Amino acid sequence: MTEQITDLERCWFLSPPWGNQILPLEVNLFEKVYLKTNRTFGYCCGVQWYGDCWNYIIEIKNDFNYATKHQIISTGNIQTRILKKPSFVLGERVLLQFGDRGTKQRLILGIELIEKSWFYLVELTSPTFEQPLITTNRFSLVREEDLVRVKV
Repeated sequence: MTEQITDLERCWFLSPPWGNQILPLEVNLFEKVYLKTNRTFGYCCGVQWYGDCWNYIIEIKNDFNYATKHQIISTGNIQTRILKKPSFVLGERVLLQFGDRGTKQRLILGIELIEKSWFYLVELTSPTFEQPLITTNRFSLVREEDLVRVKV
């Protein structure tokens, strides 16, 4: 039974939540966008898959707002920054450098710039059959140093 659970988890972590192909992004990292809800401009500093769609992290005067594609308008203007590009891309397979059990292979489900460092959203635990008493987040932002690229 333990092997079946491990196989189920392995399949779960490697099955893209968006289907077979990654859905296109509405904006690029560092692109200037207009945030309709705040009626102001900001820059996209991250994107995460959440709730069956891409959620964009928009930086506005050192404050971060989460928005869907319906709440933003892209401008096509990319902010020039002297910063290295992310090492991993959305949907890429990676291995976790840590973890105590089960498979360590995951998919990149998001990328976010935090304090001039790239972090990547991965699913750390699979969903449970029982509703837990305490709601825990199955997803976590992981440092670039904690991931290794999987060659497929």
